[in-house]
Amino acid sequence: MAVEMFVYRLLIDLQGRALVVLADEKAERLLHIWIGPFEAHAIARVLKDEPFERPLTHDLLSSVIAETGYVVERVTITRLENNTYFAEISLINSTTATDIDARPSDAIALALRAGAPIFVNEEVLEEAAESTAQMREDAEEIEKFKDLMSDIDIPDDLPGRDILHDEEDTEDE
Repeated sequence: MAVEMFVYRLLIDLQGRALVVLADEKAERLLHIWIGPFEAHAIARVLKDEPFERPLTHDLLSSVIAETGYVVERVTITRLENNTYFAEISLINSTTATDIDARPSDAIALALRAGAPIFVNEEVLEEAAESTAQMREDAEEIEKFKDLMSDIDIPDDLPGRDILHDEEDTEDE
């Protein structure tokens, strides 16, 4: 069984690594998938509804699929092996249906262009998804820990004291 999901967030860190976050309908389960910067850019442009001067690879693939008489019916994140996600693009025409192996990032970028739904197999969600409730609990625990640490008085003569304080607490040399 597969669960329909949508692109909840697209995050890019300072090193240029990108993470697409898929969520179920109620945003109760989140699936984080690391993707390449090119695919992140392609997904972001569609999410922002930014026009393209020239077709990108995913636009080209979408055009080729349409010209052959097929439609992207759906994409599915099918499995997770050795920290690598696998996906399939399901194509359909008037007489034939076929599934094409794909990287999840490419499948998601194509699904967004085609207006096709994104699914994730339940087994993948059971193995890798995080619940938003758990993420809230984790964030609350982190805040409690920060509060606890802020109440601790660290002696000035403690070796290594300088690494326990924020940069704003240290003096310039």
